[in-house]
Amino acid sequence: MGSVQRAMRLLETVAGHPYGAPAKQLAREAGLALPTTYHLLRTLVHEGYLCRDKGLFFLGEATERLTGSGAEQKRRSTVADMLARWRDAVGVPVYYAVYREGEIDVMCVSDTPVHPAVQEWADFRETGHAHAVGQCLLSQLDEEARRDHLGRYPVRSVTPYTVRDAQSLLRRLERVRRMELVTERQEYALGTVCAAIPVTVGTTAAAVAVSLPAHQADRLLPTAQRLQAEMGRMVGSLTLSISI
Repeated sequence: MGSVQRAMRLLETVAGHPYGAPAKQLAREAGLALPTTYHLLRTLVHEGYLCRDKGLFFLGEATERLTGSGAEQKRRSTVADMLARWRDAVGVPVYYAVYREGEIDVMCVSDTPVHPAVQEWADFRETGHAHAVGQCLLSQLDEEARRDHLGRYPVRSVTPYTVRDAQSLLRRLERVRRMELVTERQEYALGTVCAAIPVTVGTTAAAVAVSLPAHQADRLLPTAQRLQAEMGRMVGSLTLSISI
């Protein structure tokens, strides 16, 4: 345990020197004996946690992977916490998705046993034409990107209510005004209606969505509008996490 503590103290000391520092300075600042410092530095360099260049020590790739992973986990936790707060505020499942590298990616879902989320019975990535999340994300793309997506994931019937062909879908998407919420009724899952709210930061398209049982369809728009109001209070925090 003592060796681990000394190694961590040394890593923290190196992290305080973005332009590198020599062993003697690191030993002095970390409060370690010089022989101990040399031993730990050799071990940390060998394991990739530090690197050495012209007698100076810097953080290595292994440390950067650890810090990057921690930052990613923190961002994911932030999104999950916000979705849970919005879920409790509107009383229905809440979803968060992004369009990244040509794919629809549902990043986080927040639901409860009383109000469960829609089951992914058909791959969300392949059926973006059928659900509100996918339609909302596609509506934020330019025409070329939409056609590219539909070329890879052709329109097909998922339920009797699914849009019938690509041209019909493209016409529908063209009618969606910028940053307008998108709704669908039983196009992806029978017995379920959904609404998705666009969130765009720079060139990244994202969406936050809600779902309700079809027999509560009259609640869909009021619920989505209430979610929009809740998002307005915290959307700055969400946009920081779009790059998860």
